[in-house]
Amino acid sequence: MESKIENPKSKIPRPHAALAAALLAAVGISAFSGKIDPYHLDVAVGIGINVILAVSLNLVNGYTGQFSLGHAGFMSVGAYLSAAVTMLLGPKILGESSGTAWQQSSLFFAALVAGGLSAAFAGLLVGMPSLRLKGDYLAIVTLGFGEIIRVVFQNYEPLGGALGLNGIPAYTTIFWVLAFAALTVFTVYCLVHSTYGRGFLATHDDEIAAEAVGLNTTRYKIVAFVVGAFFAGIAGGLYGHFKQTVSPSGFDFMKSIEIVVMVILGGMGNTLGVILAAVLLTLLPEVLRGFSDYRMIIYSLLLVVLMLVRPQGLFNFQRRGPTS
Repeated sequence: MESKIENPKSKIPRPHAALAAALLAAVGISAFSGKIDPYHLDVAVGIGINVILAVSLNLVNGYTGQFSLGHAGFMSVGAYLSAAVTMLLGPKILGESSGTAWQQSSLFFAALVAGGLSAAFAGLLVGMPSLRLKGDYLAIVTLGFGEIIRVVFQNYEPLGGALGLNGIPAYTTIFWVLAFAALTVFTVYCLVHSTYGRGFLATHDDEIAAEAVGLNTTRYKIVAFVVGAFFAGIAGGLYGHFKQTVSPSGFDFMKSIEIVVMVILGGMGNTLGVILAAVLLTLLPEVLRGFSDYRMIIYSLLLVVLMLVRPQGLFNFQRRGPTS
């Protein structure tokens, strides 16, 4: 009797299958986006952008065990640089006819990648000298970086100065947002669950022990910082090309805190929990619009109660978060 031996390489890995399914879903949803109410479309795009921001920051704060408060700064770099590409180089590349849909999509993709790479480079510049610090010291340095970036854009007149950039082409669609959200989750999942990615978890669990067995923990922290900054830049580009305007005030300290709260509320090192927290904290202010006078008070009180009741994270039901 012949035995059948299955070739493991013939099977599609589950993360790859999930990514393919997510991309197909993005195509299907985008086909009906014209029938979606503009308000609901705005909320859906906001959810997708916040998922990208929260999941990318979770790689730094959750899986690697650092504490960064500069994610809004990386987001602003991606927003401004991608907008500069489409506004300054776009007319030269596409011409007066604005080009075909394929040309516009190609330009937008190139602009997003340029914004993400510029944010990653900024993350590298910040990470190399500062990631030898730990805890509160690292948080202060990253917070200072975010404020420096905001002030630079606020005083740089070629990019609009304090008024920001207006008239950015509306290239962002629900497809782009869902596709990059799926790609962000896929990248972080595969990175953390790879053999190399175990170094992130070792750095999180015990940095001294990790260094004792020969791991270069500084390198792992810099890699996490650069990857997180790259996707924050992508999120910034998507945001700018959806709102069609960016200003320095939109990337202040409170924006960084908002992203950090999503990570903490979802559970540090819990990707699914962070995604759910990003969805919840995007929808919650919209649900409370009926209480316009007290909306932010109720929102803040709910966050305080949730932190007191579930300090390990609202959606973290695992004993050890980084392995979830």
